Amino acid sequence: MHRVFEDFVEQLYASVDAADLSEAMASAAAGVDFPLFAYFTYPSVPGDAPRLISNYPSRWTSRYLQQRYHSLDPVILRGLQGWDTFDWGVDRGRQCLPRSQQQILESAAQFGIRGGLTMSMHDHRGRFAALTLASDESHPPLLRSLTRYEKALQLVAINFHIHVRRRLADDRVVDGVTLTPREFECLKWTARGKSAWDVSQILGVSKRTVTFHLENAKAKLGVRTVNQAIARLAASGQARS
Repeated sequence: MHRVFEDFVEQLYASVDAADLSEAMASAAAGVDFPLFAYFTYPSVPGDAPRLISNYPSRWTSRYLQQRYHSLDPVILRGLQGWDTFDWGVDRGRQCLPRSQQQILESAAQFGIRGGLTMSMHDHRGRFAALTLASDESHPPLLRSLTRYEKALQLVAINFHIHVRRRLADDRVVDGVTLTPREFECLKWTARGKSAWDVSQILGVSKRTVTFHLENAKAKLGVRTVNQAIARLAASGQARS
């Protein structure tokens, strides 16, 4: 665990955008045998879009954001109650959760998200965030030794939260939806007729990274195609910002 944390911190300090942060967190999660992770920041202003950084299947994250599942997600609802570290699983809430909340867990399970460990955080400004490490198993192996690793995992969550706040502070709003600077830049250059390869050369990143940001932008804007995302950008009056 010590080596996992050390490598994680090094990657965090070298990160410059959401893609780097996602890669760092995915590596740390894999280091403790969780193939999936999700960092969620609940919107501080009603109606604002939440921030989601994860390696969950894009079909699930798009649906989650578009349908605003966070308002019913039992994991998020529990995290909102205060600082906490807790495990959960699709097979463990059937007797006590309302049907609408259980359906969220069952829908996630269809995408290989069956159980995990969540660390909720509340900063001094009242902002909420949660980091979830997830698995396709309802009872992931690490949970059997959670007491041993709980403090270290809490440090991982807090460090990730701090770096997300610092790296992604200057967001842009498109038609009422918050995008990260990189997502906004990739969408803006694409709106000007640039290909993903062109944008990668302009921004000094890989084509894969450009595609990553465009996919995130589409999910947040609730659209299926890049052209639809560009239309939302144009409607906001920022296509030439």
